[in-house]
Amino acid sequence: MTPPRRPGHGSRRVNPRPQHDCRRPAVPSNNKPDPFDPELVRELATLIAETDLSEIEVEKGDLRIRVARERAVQQVQVPVAAAVAPPLPAAAIPAAAPVPAADADPKALAAHPGAVLSPMVGTAYRKPSPDAKTFVEVGSRVESGARVLLVEAMKTFNDIVAPRAGTVTAIFIEDGQPVEFGEPLLLIE
Repeated sequence: MTPPRRPGHGSRRVNPRPQHDCRRPAVPSNNKPDPFDPELVRELATLIAETDLSEIEVEKGDLRIRVARERAVQQVQVPVAAAVAPPLPAAAIPAAAPVPAADADPKALAAHPGAVLSPMVGTAYRKPSPDAKTFVEVGSRVESGARVLLVEAMKTFNDIVAPRAGTVTAIFIEDGQPVEFGEPLLLIE
């Protein structure tokens, strides 16, 4: 007589591993499914059109779809009325050395002996605070070492001083304007 089998002992029947993953559809390797989903692209395009988004990117497994739109840049020309000044008598016009125009070549301005150049990249200020009076105006007489501007860089305000005594003949920047290293800021004659 054979002894009765106890559960857990003896021979077990082991299921062999399936030859394919049941969770994925069987597709021959030379005929891969097309992951492109035109309906998803349409939905994303509609979402972009209905919102203020400029692009959307969706990633599902190996599939990545990015839908973007270009923003149209609208240029508007604003007419500017030319300021007409009344003619001055010849005696009232000061005789000064010729000053390069503000739209002249920056390299030529930088080479001018009276040019005050920006020593750093930053933001130039013509006055010490928003409510204060400007340091200098065109026609202001300055002494050597006098503060003529400020350049703020990395939250630090740096004094820009007159390298020599003279008269300010041109100012090339506006208050709060970004400036580059070596950019002409003003001229002193």
